[in-house]
Amino acid sequence: MRSGVFDSYPLAPSTPPADLVPTHTLVAIEHNPVIVYLAGLAPGSRRTMRAALRTIATMIDPAANEMAFPFHLLDHAHVSAIRSRLAERHAPATANRMLAALRGVIKAAFKLGLIDADQRERACSIDPVRGSRVVKGRALSQGELRALFEVCDPSSPSGARNAGLIAILYGCGLRRAEAVALDLEHLDTTTGRLVVSGKGNKERHVFVSNGSRDALDAWLVHRGDQPGPLFLPVNKGARVLHRRMTDQAVAELVARLARKASVAAFSPHDLRRSMISDMLDAGADIVAVQALAGHSSPAITAKYDRRGERARRKAAELIHVPFVPPRR
Repeated sequence: MRSGVFDSYPLAPSTPPADLVPTHTLVAIEHNPVIVYLAGLAPGSRRTMRAALRTIATMIDPAANEMAFPFHLLDHAHVSAIRSRLAERHAPATANRMLAALRGVIKAAFKLGLIDADQRERACSIDPVRGSRVVKGRALSQGELRALFEVCDPSSPSGARNAGLIAILYGCGLRRAEAVALDLEHLDTTTGRLVVSGKGNKERHVFVSNGSRDALDAWLVHRGDQPGPLFLPVNKGARVLHRRMTDQAVAELVARLARKASVAAFSPHDLRRSMISDMLDAGADIVAVQALAGHSSPAITAKYDRRGERARRKAAELIHVPFVPPRR
């Protein structure tokens, strides 16, 4: 897979730097297509796409650093080989996301004058990886949701924060990055309307109502009305710290709550998946659910619809298989 075009090209150390600007770069920072491409993404997408570029770079050279890798030297043959390898190793959606990151860097290289239009077109003119996979994750039952709230003591700052966070993730169907990006000013305490900044820096309105509003109000009693992030860390001494939580902290929190409530493991995104599924099950209009979820098309929202799965299960049960198990 490794081409001679890379043999004499210097690469930075294999351990990537913690921030966006590397300690050693292939070219000056203002002419580094990786930095230029990543700088144009939202923080959550930046981490994902940087990891994708790291996978591609190490696919060619195991010692490569994605921040200093010469992506602008890749031609159509290289990209085709990368596509083939990604298709072998990853699900179609994952492989196409990685290819999107590669295209983004190549286009940034063109804008920086590192390659010409012909090379850009040749390198980017590859077909997407075809195929589909069953949607991962699971939907939580109402009993599981109830168990999660039961282990959140609203009289304590941490318990109230945990309940409010679970209520927002499920009741509003937010991504964890969207939840931690919320500020108090994004909430209209009169109407319960919440302004959410989603993927692609697109804002949408969701509504905190019913039990979700009650849980959030219980947290706001402990949080106070100081401007800043809506959800805050709480230390072991029950002191509320006025700084923003990280999306990784949300994932760890959800895992702890699942263990404490004796609920099967789930991810923060499963709470979002549960909201979308439950709304569709209740007969909500799919376009309205799409808008609340911040999906780019109804087709994405439809993937969360469990009604088709129930119909398939019912159809499968119509078939009788005449197997008689042995007597014990």
